[in-house]
Amino acid sequence: MRLSFISKALGIILLAFGAIILLPITFGIIEKEYSTTVPFLVASISSFILGLVCRWYGRLCGNFDSLKRTEGLLIVTLTWVVSALIGAIPYLFFGLSPLDAYFESVSGFTTTGATILTDFSRYPDAFFFWRSLTQWLGGMGIIVLFVAILPQFGVAGRKIFFAEAPGPSEDKITPRIAHTAKALWLIYVLLTFFQVGFLFLAGMPFFDALCNSLSTMAAGGFSPNPQSIMGYENPAVTWIITLFMLLAGTNFALQYKFFIKRKIGPLVSNDEFRFYCAVIFTSSLLLCYFLFFGQQNSWSVSLRDSLFQIVSIVTTTGFSSADFALWLVPAQIILFGMMLVGGCAGSAGGGIKVIRILFVFRFLKREIDQTVHPKAILPIKIDRSSVPDDIQRQMLSFLLFYMVIMIFSGLAVTIIEHDAAIGFAGTAATIGNVGPGFGEIGPMGSFGGLHPLTKVIFIFDMIIGRLELIPFLAMLCPDFWSFSRS
Repeated sequence: MRLSFISKALGIILLAFGAIILLPITFGIIEKEYSTTVPFLVASISSFILGLVCRWYGRLCGNFDSLKRTEGLLIVTLTWVVSALIGAIPYLFFGLSPLDAYFESVSGFTTTGATILTDFSRYPDAFFFWRSLTQWLGGMGIIVLFVAILPQFGVAGRKIFFAEAPGPSEDKITPRIAHTAKALWLIYVLLTFFQVGFLFLAGMPFFDALCNSLSTMAAGGFSPNPQSIMGYENPAVTWIITLFMLLAGTNFALQYKFFIKRKIGPLVSNDEFRFYCAVIFTSSLLLCYFLFFGQQNSWSVSLRDSLFQIVSIVTTTGFSSADFALWLVPAQIILFGMMLVGGCAGSAGGGIKVIRILFVFRFLKREIDQTVHPKAILPIKIDRSSVPDDIQRQMLSFLLFYMVIMIFSGLAVTIIEHDAAIGFAGTAATIGNVGPGFGEIGPMGSFGGLHPLTKVIFIFDMIIGRLELIPFLAMLCPDFWSFSRS
């Protein structure tokens, strides 16, 4: 790998990122809380300085057309790690410790939504806007944004574009990757805009509508309300957010074809989308049953809360319309199972991804049929196309490593915290970028009281979960760490 190329790419991204950090200053000026502008000015200047240093180090390299795959993977990983580090600077000014500030920043950029905050009344609007903005940037992907707006990456944008979201397929909607990134951001911005309007019309204050919309479309879960969506006590708001969470967990390329190109066929005929809807519908009905008969809620409340929480957990948004940590064990088990599903490929949702769950079911069915008919040739098909052997191997490897990391992380945290619920629910919530878990780290709880080593493990889980393991697994290979100056 060539350090000059990596440094130059990171420098370009940090310079653009430094400008974005200035956005929360707007709210400090509006609220006449001028002291709140200082943290973001410092963070912006830090990003600019680091970006200039990186650009200077890579000044002699040419364009990025010859960028290697390993270089793209490292650029993506460094972008997420360093962006979260710069993004943590404002939190330091508001009284958070360095570890807590980095935890909150990583949780934001990875759209996990796990928070260490306990007293929300201490923080100004600029603080909460920054939390939601970090999620909105991370939801579509920091790299996808910069590939869309920065022409310097050129054809190399394809390598780092797919390195950021290495799903089982490369879903393009235009021939040029920069145009694809712009198209995805177009639908992302439009959906956010419409959600802000709907929430405001439903009675939510504009600032809250803005922050909650940024977090919703990112499948993030940060809210300026300490009780999440439950704190607004507004059924209309709950239904609106349910709808937009559902969209946040749906492939944005398919939504672009549906909303912009007005083609309904690619959406309704997509196997992953239909399975996604089936999972949500089935699990919501089952959860509704337990809430109605077990929690003694009315049918309307049971239906609303069950659908909201299933969609929230499946899409890995992590919003709460009720304190599900107080629900019956069967209801909590359903939600825990949904933590292992995730959103659709190409969506803002994290987790394993629906396409991989669908593949596992069809793989197992094929193996059962193969037992009865050992000489039969039975290809696994998704969307009427056979899944290539290399893609099958990639998905099975992903699932294997995902479970291995979750088991080891869960055991380590259980030993540290002496609590298996925190260990395994917390690991599932962080590596799946879901956010809240159960008990102490439930929807109305906080990760702030955990052991520092636990927070470090969860930071690690959030980052590799957002990157979908691929860069992390590549870094385990010794050949990956072969560097040259140029």
